[in-house]
Amino acid sequence: MTTDAEGPEQFAQLRWQRTPNSTEIILLRHGASQPFVPGEPFPLVEGQGDPALSAVGLTQAEKSAHRLKREPIDALYATNMERTQQTVAPLAELLGLDVTIERDLREICLGEWEGGLLRQKAAENHPTYQKMLLEERWDAIPGAETNEEFGDRCLGALEKIAARHLGELVLCTVHGGVIGSTLARIAKSRPFAFGGADNCSISQIVCSEGQWIIRRFNDSSHLYEQLHHG
Repeated sequence: MTTDAEGPEQFAQLRWQRTPNSTEIILLRHGASQPFVPGEPFPLVEGQGDPALSAVGLTQAEKSAHRLKREPIDALYATNMERTQQTVAPLAELLGLDVTIERDLREICLGEWEGGLLRQKAAENHPTYQKMLLEERWDAIPGAETNEEFGDRCLGALEKIAARHLGELVLCTVHGGVIGSTLARIAKSRPFAFGGADNCSISQIVCSEGQWIIRRFNDSSHLYEQLHHG
């Protein structure tokens, strides 16, 4: 509020700021991972495909680190998948922060299509893949997690992180499915409405008093800028 001796009170628009009892969470999708080669499945971690970052993904991780290094980040999280840990590593080095592993933020379990096979089925436009997209239901894939199971574990993990970091800014390096499921839950939208987040894109959510809001989705402008060190 401002006052003017010769005029009425004035109320300017103010930039949003988190309250002391809220937690702001940046969701950084991992960088591009190694391509799938038919007959050569990705290594598995607890039954789920675990490809490393490709050369493109490593460059994306560097660009993300330089984009985010000036943010007042209080804590860093990654999943138990190598590609998220590789993605957050450059930022962790710049900020001098340790990375906490949160297993429940790992990618959707794809059942019989694990190990990279989903990519091949998508390229072939397999009938089951078509059904999955039409019905917006992961468990159209045999043995895959249901939307409910996946959403419950992702949002449950984020709620625990939010409660642990009241009044702080946290960055979680996660997976495209995690971002899509979480934002759909918060927005009460169609299950796949927030699908397709770009590799190393930034989305942002806030938790206050148990209520979530979405601040941004799929911000990837930093990926198209020239990387400058220093």
